[in-house]
Amino acid sequence: MATRCLTNVPALPTELRVHGRPGGARTRDLAIRSRCSPSGIASVSPETHVEMRLLDFRDPWDFEEVYGKLLDFARAEPLDPEAEDYLVHITTGTHVAQICLFLLTEARYLPGRLLQTQPERGTLNPAGVWNTIDLDLSRYDSIATRFAVASAESTSFLKSGIDTRNAAFNRMIDEIEQVALRSKAPILLMGPTGAGKSLLARRIFELKKLKHQIAGPFVEVNCATLKGDSAMSALFGHRKGAFTGAVADRPGLLRAADKGMLFLDEIGELGLDEQAMILRAIEDKRFLPVGADKEVSSDFQLIAGTNTDLGEAVAAGAFRDDLYARLNLWTFRLPGLADRREDIEPNLDYELDRFAEREGDRASFNKEARQRYLAFANGSEATWPGNFRDLAASITRMATLSPKGRIDLDCVEAEIGRLRRLWSGQVDNGAGILTDVLDEQAIVEMDLFDRVQLAEALRVCRASRSLSEAGRTLFNASRARRSSSNDADRLRKYLARFGLDWGAVKVG
Repeated sequence: MATRCLTNVPALPTELRVHGRPGGARTRDLAIRSRCSPSGIASVSPETHVEMRLLDFRDPWDFEEVYGKLLDFARAEPLDPEAEDYLVHITTGTHVAQICLFLLTEARYLPGRLLQTQPERGTLNPAGVWNTIDLDLSRYDSIATRFAVASAESTSFLKSGIDTRNAAFNRMIDEIEQVALRSKAPILLMGPTGAGKSLLARRIFELKKLKHQIAGPFVEVNCATLKGDSAMSALFGHRKGAFTGAVADRPGLLRAADKGMLFLDEIGELGLDEQAMILRAIEDKRFLPVGADKEVSSDFQLIAGTNTDLGEAVAAGAFRDDLYARLNLWTFRLPGLADRREDIEPNLDYELDRFAEREGDRASFNKEARQRYLAFANGSEATWPGNFRDLAASITRMATLSPKGRIDLDCVEAEIGRLRRLWSGQVDNGAGILTDVLDEQAIVEMDLFDRVQLAEALRVCRASRSLSEAGRTLFNASRARRSSSNDADRLRKYLARFGLDWGAVKVG
């Protein structure tokens, strides 16, 4: 394999001692005393073939010009690292050229190693010395160790300093750390309500700001709260007089996030029109405020959150496939607390610390109480439907109800009873929502199958604007196989089986 060296022609003579090609089978000493001219090199190394490439810099101190022309050279030159080794000499030339050569080598536009030369100090030997720098930092133990520590600090930062024990979650955080620091592309966080999407989004923002990768603010939007015509105005702003009540210009949340980060939580709740404008804003950094005839710009980084499957929403026509494709480059699914039970204990300590910071009063468990609480929290009886929000609320209640700062067994037993009562209406048997429309005796006489099925039908009804809309949602698969369908009538007949009608369901 041949070795080629890219160098700047220096203004002063250079003296260089070359000890063969690094990794070569043979070593030889070569003293070069020249101005790096072809004739000077040939006089001391006849076997060296010099190929000159003239880059016509008008101003070798102009960074834009030097970098641009060197980049053009690197792209045009037929470099083949499989057949040749490349050494990029950065000792000679202007400082601007040295910096540009370093950056192009670091980015692998020039696939080589950096070559440094210098006089050999403290000797009478007129020849100089050289060394190469391999930018694969993993080859340098001390540097690799420092980078590993920095990476560990970043992932710990993303986890709010919690020593999590779930291996899958830790691997995911490692990936998020790399993506956050090396990419500006949108990130999609999926997971159930209370899994920590909002907290993680804010920590990603704080990490990027800590690393000086972002300068603007963190703007968080719960898309489920944006309904009707006000959604467009809230997101994209409006001009004065755009509609009744628009008495002044409004910049909008996307403008507020300029140079910063925008977190669109529950992005699946946005309407299709808003989704189309969000896509344009992501790709072009431009959008049109309501009532405006001129576009505005905002350069923000996007994190989106959702507790629904956007792939299913795309299939159902409720979410744009082009926006989903744009968001789906970096998708991370946050597991719920029930799937991370080994992390309950470290999060318990984290919530106690948060309580102390918030209230200025520290609380702790005695040994017996801690064991009892963890046994319940890790058991099958604890479903944690609200995930980490449930855990945080539970710890806050116990710490508050322990005025002496010691959470004892009685306090824990009372909290376990409270959690059982809170969750009794949220378990899958549907007892909570059924009590709104049926008396207790009717529920007792129903089969479990019917309770679960009716409870889900009631939830869909309450989330729908009409009987027909609820029917389309509930019978979305079977209706496609029918030549004609009356979804509203099917749903009406189903509710009548239990003595219910649309009015009773919506009022209840």
